[in-house]
Amino acid sequence: MKAKGIWLAIFIFIIGVITGCNQKAEPVAIDEKNDKCDFCHMAVGNNQFATELVLKNGKVLKFDDIGCMYQWMKEHKNETVEAMFVRDYETNDWLEVDQATYVYDQTIRTPMAYNVISFKDEDKAKKFVEQHGGAVLTYNELGRHTWERNKEMMMEMKKEHMKMDKQKDNHMGN
Repeated sequence: MKAKGIWLAIFIFIIGVITGCNQKAEPVAIDEKNDKCDFCHMAVGNNQFATELVLKNGKVLKFDDIGCMYQWMKEHKNETVEAMFVRDYETNDWLEVDQATYVYDQTIRTPMAYNVISFKDEDKAKKFVEQHGGAVLTYNELGRHTWERNKEMMMEMKKEHMKMDKQKDNHMGN
């Protein structure tokens, strides 16, 4: 009877190891109060611009802009990435990075002005380009993208932020 119990325990252990090894990496929820971009250290919003990397060791890195994620990877080439996730621009649904279609245009406002957004459906990306301009990029093309920030847009956003801070201070009597 003891031998049967030992073999059952071994069998359950082996099944657990096999199923544990086959678990697919998943994106995790964004905590807007605490999550900071692992590249630029700005707040990560729970929005269509958030992206995530899951490293081989299970650590999840969060980014406020897809450009920050690509810049982080450029600086950490020795890290082993298990999975990469972006969000659909229209629905905020998480997508594996290689399952999305991308749109780039200097006029697209993203948190760090890298000006790239992602779509689950290629047709929706093309429709966005028809209506707003830009270029459709595949996942492979995204890997060759230059990832330069739109400095003019960054300055504009900084001025807007400073103006809002000043209005907030005036409203609070400071």
